[in-house]
Amino acid sequence: MTTLAVDGIDPATPSCTEQDVLMALSTVTDPELDEPITDLGFVRSVTLDDDGVTVHLRLPTAFCSPNFAYLMASDALDALRLIEDLGEVRVLLDDHHDSDKINAGLAADAGYVGTFGSEAEDSLLELRRTFLSKAHAAAMERCVEAHLKTTDLGVNEIYRLTLSDLAPGKYKAALLRRRIGIGLSICPASRVFVDDDGKRIPPDAVPMRLRFAKSVRISMEGNAHFCRGLLATRYADSESVGTTPRITDLRTLRSPR
Repeated sequence: MTTLAVDGIDPATPSCTEQDVLMALSTVTDPELDEPITDLGFVRSVTLDDDGVTVHLRLPTAFCSPNFAYLMASDALDALRLIEDLGEVRVLLDDHHDSDKINAGLAADAGYVGTFGSEAEDSLLELRRTFLSKAHAAAMERCVEAHLKTTDLGVNEIYRLTLSDLAPGKYKAALLRRRIGIGLSICPASRVFVDDDGKRIPPDAVPMRLRFAKSVRISMEGNAHFCRGLLATRYADSESVGTTPRITDLRTLRSPR
C-alpha cells in the first residue's frame, strides 16, 4: 500500500531536528555544578543518521567521578529517548578511565549497579538527593540576595518571604525548578527560606543558614569555572572547546523544518 504525502511532505521524513536533540540535552545537568552539560561544553558531538542519533560526551579530566559521569550519560540517554521519531539512541562517554564500562552498561540498559557491580557506591537516588539539595540552597540564596537588594527587607525578616514576593525572572524560575526537584511546594503562598523538607527556618537561624547557602552557591560557581578551564586545557590542541558540539546529519530523509 502506498502512503500519500501531505502538503508535499513525505510521511517517512524524520520530524525531529538537530535543535530537538540539543534542547533535550540541555535538560541534563552536571549533578555537582548544577549547570546544563550543553553550557559546560560536555557534549562533544551529535551525529544523526537514518537509524537514530549518536551523542559523544566528554569531561574535564579522565578521572572525574565515575558516578557523576554515569549520571550525566544516563540522564542524556533518558532525555533523548523522549524525542519522538528519533530512532535508536546511543550515548558514548569519551576519554574517561571508565568509558568502556559505562558505555557497555548504557548500551545494555544495565543500570548503575549492573554497570559497576560491586564497585557501585551508595544508591544513585541518594546521590541525586544530595546534589538537588545543594542546588536548592544555591537557588534559594540567589533569590533572597536579589530580593534584599531591591527592597528594605532586613535579614531578620527573610523568614516572612513567600514565593509570590519574588520578582519574576531566571532566579525565581530556577528556584521553582529546584523546589520541584526535591518535592517542595511551588504554591505562591509557600515560604521561600525553608529546609529541604519544606520547613520554615526559624528567624534566629536565618543568618547562619543564609551564609551556608551562599558558601554552597559560591563553591558551585567556582567549580564550574574551574571545570571549564580544565576542559579548555585538555582539548585545546585537538578541537574547539566551545559549548556548541560538532553536529553531523547523515540522514537520507531530512526534516522539512
